Amino acid sequence: MDGLSGAASVIALVDISAKVASLCYQYSVEVKHAKDDIERLCRKVNDTKNVLEKLQQLEQNNPQLSTTRNVVDSLKECYKQLQGLKGHLEPSQGRKAMRRFGIRALKWPFTRKEVEKIVQDIESFQRTFSLALQTDQTALVLRVDQKTDRLLLPIAEGASFNSHTEEHNARCLPNTRTELRKTIAEWANNKDGKPIFWLCGMAGTGKSTIARTAAQSFTEAGQLGASFFFKKGEGERGNASRVFSTIAADLVAHEPGMLPGIRKALDKDPALSQRALRDQFEKLILDPLSGVQTAHSTIPAWVVVIDALDECEREEDIRAILQLLTRAKDMQPVSLRVLVTSRPELHIRLGFKQMPN
Repeated sequence: MDGLSGAASVIALVDISAKVASLCYQYSVEVKHAKDDIERLCRKVNDTKNVLEKLQQLEQNNPQLSTTRNVVDSLKECYKQLQGLKGHLEPSQGRKAMRRFGIRALKWPFTRKEVEKIVQDIESFQRTFSLALQTDQTALVLRVDQKTDRLLLPIAEGASFNSHTEEHNARCLPNTRTELRKTIAEWANNKDGKPIFWLCGMAGTGKSTIARTAAQSFTEAGQLGASFFFKKGEGERGNASRVFSTIAADLVAHEPGMLPGIRKALDKDPALSQRALRDQFEKLILDPLSGVQTAHSTIPAWVVVIDALDECEREEDIRAILQLLTRAKDMQPVSLRVLVTSRPELHIRLGFKQMPN
């Protein structure tokens, strides 16, 4: 990859990531031991590939963006590591011959400790590429803002998972709650998955910790569209008045194609953010997403994380939010997956029970 530009390096890295992921899949099918290690490595390679594909698509559609030039060294180092990984995973000629005769020939070439080191290295590269992607997305939104008046979307201060208010709250420690985190990741990446994942539990069971950890993981994978962490008694975080305007403001930062639809809706009704929840959801989220011209084929959907829904003040608003979120499954071409956490309050259980799917 020496001498390649940032854009060309991304293309080469996407290609070799796909090959490594394909080899990992072969091992997962044919090798009975080390399943967890194989699947973990495959998932991490695919996550990195997803970020790179989004970065590639964004810069192809917007040639004025050039963040990849600043991460060329990381792109080359990642390519070198994946190339070495591919060499270790490719079966030798002798093993290929054994497979032709129906003899199980593949043997996983790494110890668990070696897999841990490889995954940590790939995670480090992924964080670098995610930051580059976020930089490009921010630059694109700022360019659009320079051409139009700034969107007047009121947001609930401190509601996003990465806000200063949430900064010091707990995340899952490494290698904890791994099965649940894996289940959430698989749900988000399943194109045929349900639109809503409900994580319920009593107070103190770690729901918010998992929600923050999941939001961070989705951010690093380039999949997080928005987050809203309810907090009783914390102003607008304690009610539903700004939940959809806050989510819309987050989404448009990742999906600038929503801007024309939101601008049109606000021009028509400047007080839209004060209207009924249904109007806000339809005009600030559903319609603008439906109006995006090109779907992001690199991921199944944007993920929205809503934490502590039970701390929203009015039960009527909670029911309305749940009913509206079920419409996420109908969004095209850009769809949503919504991770919701709450206590198992009766009105919330009934709200989910009344959902058709």
